[in-house]
Amino acid sequence: MSYRFLLWPGLVAAGALIIAALQRQTITIKGSDTMVILCQRWTEVYPHKERARFQVTGGGSGTGVAALINGTTDICASSRPLRPAEIRQLQEKYGTRGVEVRVARDGLAVYVNRSNPVSKLTQQQVRDIFTGKLTNWRQVGGPDARIILYSRENNSGTYEFFKEHVLQGQDFAPHAQHMPGTAALVNAIAKDRWGIGYGGAAYATDIKAVAIAEAPDKPYYLPTLENVVSGRYPISRFLYFYLRERPSGELKAFIDWVLSDDGQRVISEVGYFPVRPPKRREPQ
Repeated sequence: MSYRFLLWPGLVAAGALIIAALQRQTITIKGSDTMVILCQRWTEVYPHKERARFQVTGGGSGTGVAALINGTTDICASSRPLRPAEIRQLQEKYGTRGVEVRVARDGLAVYVNRSNPVSKLTQQQVRDIFTGKLTNWRQVGGPDARIILYSRENNSGTYEFFKEHVLQGQDFAPHAQHMPGTAALVNAIAKDRWGIGYGGAAYATDIKAVAIAEAPDKPYYLPTLENVVSGRYPISRFLYFYLRERPSGELKAFIDWVLSDDGQRVISEVGYFPVRPPKRREPQ
């Protein structure tokens, strides 16, 4: 006796979708809180999602680097370069120095509350504010009110960059409040009329970024695309992907797309800045 099994077309199609989903490569991205919204957007619009699924988490650049070294993430998203000690750890464990990919630029903004009349500061004033030498807004042209400091935690690449390049290695004032992420910092300043903080330019919503000058006799610039790419805005940096070794397969395809004109356009949509200005699309 022979048997014939008839499958409904819909059941066949559903089975094909399940098989395709199981065959998709999972790519994990972990690290910089500054880069979370950018990485999420890249993974949302990546045109080959039938071949890859993504897991994007923050926690800070240091957390991402640790995960890269421990082998628990495919991509470390970092707002700072790897340290020599971290490179040595990669070399000892995997026999490589890691692979660095510059994926975007960031104008590191100095935020204040929208109602704060102060709209520009020199780098020296910013340094003196965050190291505690200036404690009243009146000292920088504002009203008689105490300056409330908000900073990132020390596992943040943004914290490290700001301390090294803006504070020139000096310690933050002891009364600075350290926030777990840029979103939390921005939310605090939006509610605190006399608060000031710093972070990625893309997070400057419901607050305002102040214009920054290298010196009192120099021009003041806001962290705009033109000012960051030209180098006129004085507090800018690259944002990075780090990998243990040269990528292949779908991981390489994703990174190649991030660096393509389409991937770089996403950066501007989010509020950051491309590594290079993307080519203009020709009219159809």
